Amino acid sequence: MTDRVAAAADPAPAAAESRAEVDVRPARAVLRADRRRSAVGFSMALPPVLLIMLFVGLPVVLAIGFSLGMTGGLNSVAAAIGQDVYEAEGLVTFDAYRQLFADPRFTRDLAATVLVTVATTLITLGLAIGIAVHLRLRGGWAGTLLSSLGVVPLFVPVVIASWAILTFYSGDGFLRSVFAQLGLEGPTFGFTVPGVIIASVWVNLPFALLMASSGMQGVPDALIDAARDAGASTLTIVARVLAPLAGIPLVIAATFTAIGVLGQFTVPYFTGPNAPQQLGVDISKYFQAFNRPQQAAAIAVVVFLVASGVAALYVWANFRSAKDEGRV
Repeated sequence: MTDRVAAAADPAPAAAESRAEVDVRPARAVLRADRRRSAVGFSMALPPVLLIMLFVGLPVVLAIGFSLGMTGGLNSVAAAIGQDVYEAEGLVTFDAYRQLFADPRFTRDLAATVLVTVATTLITLGLAIGIAVHLRLRGGWAGTLLSSLGVVPLFVPVVIASWAILTFYSGDGFLRSVFAQLGLEGPTFGFTVPGVIIASVWVNLPFALLMASSGMQGVPDALIDAARDAGASTLTIVARVLAPLAGIPLVIAATFTAIGVLGQFTVPYFTGPNAPQQLGVDISKYFQAFNRPQQAAAIAVVVFLVASGVAALYVWANFRSAKDEGRV
């Protein structure tokens, strides 16, 4: 009775409780709506993730385990029909890797793969930066023509491009025929490591050019004009203004180019020599011609480790970009 009289005398606490209930109900409704949207989004993203895990992730795990001597389960068939298969007596064994690195042919192919990757990445990035800088600072018909020609390989299948480059630079190809008409001895790049580099640059130039051009075009005109007013040369503008501000796209272009060249098969298979060969061709050769699937899986793991080192640069570039934008 006393509480009712107090509540009637002072209605403020009751009104406050009523307002709190009114405020809590919409908050709970919003929370439930957010949870429903999250569940719907997760359910929509789950099928492709499961497909990737099933058809990409599981084979990768099986291949890594097979290279380490896990020959049971789904690897039992390959272990039964393959040659020189090492089975782990304990948890894992590295005998397949020891056998590979003891073979001078593998170390030679690994060195050739790294050489082609580094050379292709540097040349591709240099050409892309040169065309992008010309298009950004000079423009005109020359820049438009160069940028248009630079993206032409994007629309040419790799098989056709590789075969065309081989016939162009082979011993009886177009280049040597032109030199022969002039009484000169032309170079032969067909079935050579330089030929692989030339073909790899052709294949990877469009993506690098698009990334470099987009990065350069994003640099404000005011910064370039300010540098010119301060007396900076074109080389200084490129080194101090354009390249640093377009650094993230350039790093991405270099990373994707290097990873693509590391694992490529078609270009070195068509244009490369019988020795040394790139590791992408070695994987196929060890698996099909030599019937050594465990060694092929070990080569794939080596390529993956090298590519992971390159990918670390890509992760660093994205982290730095997010940090500069205040997202981290």
